[in-house]
Amino acid sequence: MEEILIETKIKAYAVAELPDELKALAHLSFAATHGAYAPYSEFRVGAAVLLDNGVIVTGNNQENAAYPSGLCAERVALFYAGSHYPGLSVRAIAISAQTGGRQTERISPCGACRQVLLETENRYQHPIQVLLCGQETVYIAESAASLLPLSFSGSDLK
Repeated sequence: MEEILIETKIKAYAVAELPDELKALAHLSFAATHGAYAPYSEFRVGAAVLLDNGVIVTGNNQENAAYPSGLCAERVALFYAGSHYPGLSVRAIAISAQTGGRQTERISPCGACRQVLLETENRYQHPIQVLLCGQETVYIAESAASLLPLSFSGSDLK
């Protein structure tokens, strides 16, 4: 038997410490929570995607009474970016959430969103900074791949 240790490096920043570009991205992700359609969970998630050309695309979660038919904020934003800017890689994504009218202190993408983030990284062969935004602290992973160890990718299909 062999034991394998998998580690991920995440940097924690106070919001005020962020570079201006990432601070703006974090604020836009929180602003996007206000447009979420979340009548069932009342858990509103917003995402802001920074493209290679500096364009920022936002998205928010869209719930459905048939829960699996809804879509997370991250995938809404990433799919919009891929549809409207198909040749541009994603440099960063900021994710925020609110519940009860207050921003949460921690948010992390679900497994499906992590898989889509990884596919987007692989598609453009460019790491995506992932900002997990709270009111006081922002956690940054330098690559979506670091959030999904032992991931499934297109190379597994060959």
